[in-house]
Amino acid sequence: MRELVGENQRNLKAIEAALRVGVAVRGNLITISGEEEARGRAAALLEQLTGLLERGYPLSTDEVAHAATLAAGGAGGDLRGYMLDTILLTSRRKPIAPRSPNQKLYVDAMRACDVVFGLGPAGTGKTYLAVAMGVAALQAGDVRRIILTRPAVEAGEKLGFLPGDLVEKVNPYLRPLYDALHDMMDPIKTAKLIEQGTIEIAPLAFMRGRTLNQAFVIMDEAQNSTREQMKMLLTRLGLGSKAVITGDLSQTDLVDRRGSGLLEARRILAGIDEIPFVVFERSDVVRHPLVRRILKAYDEADAGART
Repeated sequence: MRELVGENQRNLKAIEAALRVGVAVRGNLITISGEEEARGRAAALLEQLTGLLERGYPLSTDEVAHAATLAAGGAGGDLRGYMLDTILLTSRRKPIAPRSPNQKLYVDAMRACDVVFGLGPAGTGKTYLAVAMGVAALQAGDVRRIILTRPAVEAGEKLGFLPGDLVEKVNPYLRPLYDALHDMMDPIKTAKLIEQGTIEIAPLAFMRGRTLNQAFVIMDEAQNSTREQMKMLLTRLGLGSKAVITGDLSQTDLVDRRGSGLLEARRILAGIDEIPFVVFERSDVVRHPLVRRILKAYDEADAGART
C-alpha cells in the first residue's frame, strides 16, 4: 500500500489529476469518488498497479502519472501486458520496458522484423527503445555491433565554424545517441565498446559504400534525411542485420520538406508487410507531462494556421 500510494501520496494525486476523481485511503481501504466511468478506470488502474508491485516492478511516480493519462484516454490497456516485458536491465539494474500499448507494438515489431519504422512526436521513446533493443541484441550475441546514425542537418544553428576535427564538429548532432547509451550501460564500458568499434556512432553520410553485416542499425531523426540518403542506408543492410528508422515528420529541418527521405519511404514501402510502420501519438510521450500539452498546443496552432 505504501508503494502504491507513493511518497506524500504523489501517485494518488497523479491519478486524481489525470482521471478527475477523488482517491481516499484509510488503512488498506481505498475509496474512489467521481463520475462512474472515471471511477471504473481508476479502479482498474489501481488494480493493475497493485499487480505490477506484487510482481516486483519498481513503480515511479512518472510511470504512474503516464499510466493514468493513458487510462484517462481509454488507451492504457493492461499495464502488466507491456510494462513487465523487460527489454534490458540498465547498469543501475533499472528495467527498461514498454510504457504504452504503442511502445509494446514497436518492441514486438523490432523483435519480429528486420526493418522497422517508428514515427511520431518527440518524447515517445522511439530512439530510446531502439537503442535498448540494440544493446540487448548485442549482449545476447544476436549481432556483433551497433551502428547509430543520424543526418547532420543544421536545425537553424550554424555549427560549421566550431573548432575541432570532423568528429568534434558532428558530435553535437549525435549527443542524444550517446545520452541513451550512457543511460543504459556503464560509461567506461560504453567508451571501450566505441573505441573497439563494437558501437559506432556516426553521421549518416559515413554509411555510404558500406555493407553492414550482423549489425543493429538505428537511424535517428530520419525526417532530415534526403531521398537518396534513405535509399542508401536501407540498401546497406547485410546478412544478420536489423534496421530501425525513427523520425518525426512534423519536425523536418530540410529546406524542402517534401524531399524528406522518411516521407518518401513511408509512401513507397507501405505495401511491404515485412516492413512495419509503428505510429506514436501524443499520449505515448514519456517525458515531462507538460510535453504532451506543449505538443497539443503546437498542433492546434498549426491546424489554425492552415484554416
